[in-house]
Amino acid sequence: MSSLKGLVSVLLLILTTLFWGIPLIALTLVKLVTPGRRLRRLVLRGLNEVALNWVGSNLWWMRRWLRPRLDIHLPEGLSRERWWLVLSNHRSWTDIFLLFFALHRRIPMPHFFVKRQLIWIPIVGLAFWAMEFPMLRRLTREQRERHPHLARRDREATERMCERARERPIAIYNFVEGTRFTPAKHAAQASPYRHLLRPRAGGIAQVLGLLGDRLGGILDVTLHYDNPRPTFWGYLCGREGPVTLNARRLEVPGWMVTGDYHDDPDYKERFHSWLNALWLDKDASLSP
Repeated sequence: MSSLKGLVSVLLLILTTLFWGIPLIALTLVKLVTPGRRLRRLVLRGLNEVALNWVGSNLWWMRRWLRPRLDIHLPEGLSRERWWLVLSNHRSWTDIFLLFFALHRRIPMPHFFVKRQLIWIPIVGLAFWAMEFPMLRRLTREQRERHPHLARRDREATERMCERARERPIAIYNFVEGTRFTPAKHAAQASPYRHLLRPRAGGIAQVLGLLGDRLGGILDVTLHYDNPRPTFWGYLCGREGPVTLNARRLEVPGWMVTGDYHDDPDYKERFHSWLNALWLDKDASLSP
């Protein structure tokens, strides 16, 4: 019966995507032929509203059909009129919907750092492109050293997002580990953390350097699954155990908005120290 429930959940996901995909595609075509950034901003506002309704429709049926056992703790002072950087650990594709349950319409339209390969997902990839999400390559350190021009393109994509973000409040979501946690990845990295992979600093350092003066704060989110091996399919089947989502608000330190992560080694070292301390706290909070 749980597999049947999962199949129905997949069907509901497809139906909501097809329903909201129609106005999404229409507005994307309008955006392509709209001259001038000012007019395109109006179209982008419509695209954002379509995306928010798309998310809201999925949350509506998930609450009633899947009834996720989610214990949410949020800080005060959240606002849709301010900019936010949301940092989270990453265990499953389910994480995205859990973040939506907690933050949907409490803060502005979410923007994710997404892998370039996701552009090929029907409708979803088009949405990422139309709403100007930064499309990044997943590069290892060795690949970045061998092909610095690819890493530079990723930085340029982040710069474009941050420049456009000054036009309207947005929330930038980042799974700082860069990939979902698995025991195999944890062992391959020789991660110093018990429950987490090593955090990647470059993307969030760039956002904080370019947009830190606008941010209402950093939302540090910790997701804790009772199930040690959560899967998105298990969630769609209604088999996922309780999940706790704790979010705390951090102020942006003044030194973060005045340095250059890529060209200042002292700033880079200080940023890594700050992020590693944050990850140590998060790791400790995940221990029983």
